Amino acid sequence: MRFHQGLVLVATATLSACQPGPTAAQLEADNPVRPNAPPPFGMEEFFKESPQQPEPARVRLGRWLFYDQRLSADGTVSCATCHRPEHAFSEPLAVATGIRGQVGRRKTPSIVNLAARTALPPPPPDLGPAFFWDGRATSLEAQVLMPIADPVEMGLDHRSMVTRLSAIAGYRPYFKEASGSDTVTETHVAAALADYVRTRTSGNAPFDRWSYAREARAVSEQAKLGFDIFSFKGRCGMCHVGFNFSDGRFHNLGVGWDAASRTFRDEGRAAVSHLPRDRGAFKTPGLREVSKRAPYMHDGSLATLRDVVEFYNRGGVANPARSARLAPLNLTQAEVEAVVAFLHTLDGEGYQDRSPKFFPK
Repeated sequence: MRFHQGLVLVATATLSACQPGPTAAQLEADNPVRPNAPPPFGMEEFFKESPQQPEPARVRLGRWLFYDQRLSADGTVSCATCHRPEHAFSEPLAVATGIRGQVGRRKTPSIVNLAARTALPPPPPDLGPAFFWDGRATSLEAQVLMPIADPVEMGLDHRSMVTRLSAIAGYRPYFKEASGSDTVTETHVAAALADYVRTRTSGNAPFDRWSYAREARAVSEQAKLGFDIFSFKGRCGMCHVGFNFSDGRFHNLGVGWDAASRTFRDEGRAAVSHLPRDRGAFKTPGLREVSKRAPYMHDGSLATLRDVVEFYNRGGVANPARSARLAPLNLTQAEVEAVVAFLHTLDGEGYQDRSPKFFPK
């Protein structure tokens, strides 16, 4: 396997060397260093206290790396293959597909607003920052590297990643600009990718203009009713808390429970924490841009937002570790539709992007 991967590395480097690269002017014009944008309207509170602000030169490098397929073993997959900008950096598939058509087991989560504080103060005493559905990464820098080395996703171990990027002469001045050294390291790659992710922010949605700016007509009367139901009768705000709509915690909804075998198809958080109480528990996702991220749940098992609201209306799926917060809601069909209308008002701006046209060679 390592021999095969080595052949791929050599072949990729040879092809790259033979192809004419873009000029410095083309690279600069296509992917310039941009000053950090202010936090989006409605989300200022959740970004202003972020302990690490993105550094523009690192963001520029990270943007190239995020869209560069050379970070996968066979040169066919990039971070953006699954985290598609047009789907709020998620994808329209139930589970992710990696190199050689390998199928994963979880839905690709969005990276939008990952740099935002996920819970209102005070933070939970037993939980720090946690990324992925199961919280196995405790920093953005750790999170961005894991899919690259995952054999089902991008399949390029970190040592080979460093070797490959080091062989691309065009990247050297940008690593030096971003990190002070043209030496490629795992740390430098992680810092650049993480800072790019930190710039994918969403706010200034119709909901923000209605709730913050008091624009009465920014959302429909149906959506206003939906927010009221979401907050009170629907009890959605118990977990989807604050204006990023996530408590940053892990909850068992019963998704993937097999009553006959009394097992979960995916143990979720328990595989990380090794605590029985975490069986079948997954992280509460934020709801910004949620309408663009179908299908839903960690396994992509619910096709539409209406399906999601109906799932909660039924009280989830009963199992021994189901969250005590879940119970049938007895929402009418009109109330279900109102909640869905509210969720559509969380579509905002600030996260949008596209792949660069040119990459360092």
